[in-house]
Amino acid sequence: MPAPRALLAVLVVAGLLTGLPTAAAAPVPSPTGSGPPAALWTWPLPGAPTVSRPFDAPATPYAAGHRGVDLAGRVDGQVLAAGDGVVAFAGMVAGRPVVSVDHTDGLRTTYEPVTPGVAAGQPVARGSPLGVLVAGHAGCPVDACLHWGLRRGETYLDPLLLLRPPRVRLLPWQ
Repeated sequence: MPAPRALLAVLVVAGLLTGLPTAAAAPVPSPTGSGPPAALWTWPLPGAPTVSRPFDAPATPYAAGHRGVDLAGRVDGQVLAAGDGVVAFAGMVAGRPVVSVDHTDGLRTTYEPVTPGVAAGQPVARGSPLGVLVAGHAGCPVDACLHWGLRRGETYLDPLLLLRPPRVRLLPWQ
């Protein structure tokens, strides 16, 4: 072994034996957990729509907040499945048309107001049409906005995290 490599090996072993800190990857929270990576997700509207209202996690389960993101769209525009899954619900909720899709790892995406073109129990692929966007989402600054939500169990998550690769940071090993 050449001298520089031998010296490096000795330093690494000495560091391990003396407990000197070394770098290790920090776990990064991800809505997908052990599920599919971010590359398996897509925007629920064609292209990269404008976020007209961001996610605002409630402080408690019953507190005020915005449990999804609003995306600027157009009336009668296609709404697409953000990822592969099975339609859990397609119909009216509190007078609004809603589609929900169950994905791996306990994730569920929701889309409203959407006139469904799918039915409960139907498998869907990432990017496949779920229905069409209708006007009438409160607070929307354009003709139509899609409210896109994400949950794992009963916990609401920011759906935009599905589209962003996780950030890896190195922390000292302790």
